[in-house]
Amino acid sequence: MSRTRSVEPRICMPSWRNISRRAHRCAFYEAEDVLAEIDDVDLICPDMGWGARVDEYWLRTPLYHDVTRKLVFANPGLRKVRLERHYDLLIAGFRTLWDVPYINAIQGWRDHCKISACWIGELWAAAVPDHKYWLPALTQFDFVFLEFRDTVAALSNAINRPCYWLPGAVDALRFSPLPRPPLRTIDMYSIGRRHEGIHREMLEAAERRGLLYAHDTFANLAMNEVHDYREHRNLVANLAKRSRFFMVASAKADAPDQRQGQVDVGHRYYEGAAAGAALIGEAPASGAYRELFPWQEAVIEVRPDGSDILAVLDDLHSDPSRLAAISARNTREALLRHDWVYRWDTLFKIAGIQPSPGSGARMQRLKDLAELAGSAEQSERFNRATEDA
Repeated sequence: MSRTRSVEPRICMPSWRNISRRAHRCAFYEAEDVLAEIDDVDLICPDMGWGARVDEYWLRTPLYHDVTRKLVFANPGLRKVRLERHYDLLIAGFRTLWDVPYINAIQGWRDHCKISACWIGELWAAAVPDHKYWLPALTQFDFVFLEFRDTVAALSNAINRPCYWLPGAVDALRFSPLPRPPLRTIDMYSIGRRHEGIHREMLEAAERRGLLYAHDTFANLAMNEVHDYREHRNLVANLAKRSRFFMVASAKADAPDQRQGQVDVGHRYYEGAAAGAALIGEAPASGAYRELFPWQEAVIEVRPDGSDILAVLDDLHSDPSRLAAISARNTREALLRHDWVYRWDTLFKIAGIQPSPGSGARMQRLKDLAELAGSAEQSERFNRATEDA
């Protein structure tokens, strides 16, 4: 259901937060919250109806073979929501194509929204042909955005209309260690997918050297349900900005069968950089990475088998000034490049919509913190935080 606002909302944003609280969706809900903070947004949050999980299964299973191309326009068991006002823009975020049928629970949205846009989080170019019966649903949107840049051409060709690149991001205000950088008492933080060779070396180092190595113990944390997505994001942020080193790997680095050679940037890069940790791991061999992370030592590369991880960490530990500079630089660049407000601003410009009323104020807060990260006094604080820990 929609929430009550004192200002007439101009944006309709369906959100699936009442349907799933899986960890991999929490960053998407964070993005929605940032937009709701800076603009006049009606968050439409349908619930699952009785027996919806069964309905959803029986809808999706044959969808991959639906030659009628009609099942993708069916409601997979969500309680229906009928819009009661008109909006300038509808934005529907889909974590994967699996989410696309959820939009069918919002009745009459095409008649109530002047312009519509959808944003797909994970879609690999190699998977586009496998979803040919899902794709007709995307043509009902005026604008289609993709998080993975190398998928844009494949999807554009498949649906015969231009698609646009809109990379991931982070709530940089939530993740920033500024204005009072905490002590970095965690040596290495690893969340999500990882290279097992590096993981084994870090486990042994934790035993031999007493390093504090914080890491997932679930087989697939992303698919686990969280109690509260905001609490989950706060926990990740608080751990990240207390970590000297933050492990990163390209999106689905351990799933080459899904990527089929495609290399793209995962959310860990935005989170670790915003938290001011030194990113350790893989610098993706992609144009997207080079455009998004063009600054010096954005990622300190190590071999996937972990054979040089301890030597690299020792080298960084031996030079506190270098480590402090990396921390301050990552913090500053993330504040200026990778907050969700910049992604929403890009979407508005492409869709021909006026910028969000509150975007300027948020951008100014980000700029002020970025300037603080670059000041001599703050650099000294970063240095003390990395040394004292």
